[in-house]
Amino acid sequence: MNRRNFAAWIMGVALLAPAAMKADDRDDHPKRYYDSDRKEWHEWNDREERAYRRWLTEKHREYHDWAKANRDEQREYWRWRHDHPD
Repeated sequence: MNRRNFAAWIMGVALLAPAAMKADDRDDHPKRYYDSDRKEWHEWNDREERAYRRWLTEKHREYHDWAKANRDEQREYWRWRHDHPD
């Protein structure tokens, strides 16, 4: 690699580093999901994860990631959740 290519590579890394760091910051924030029945947003955090696991247990369902639940299942969970606050 000659000096010119090396300098271009360093410049590219320097320009992309802040964007990569910004994208990484977003992973620290809980995801939000919309409850269309109540027209409100819910933050998915540790407390919500525990409630979701409790709901699955009560419904005798095997655990699966919330993001993979279908729309009907998510709606059913939000209805249950509003009746079962922490």
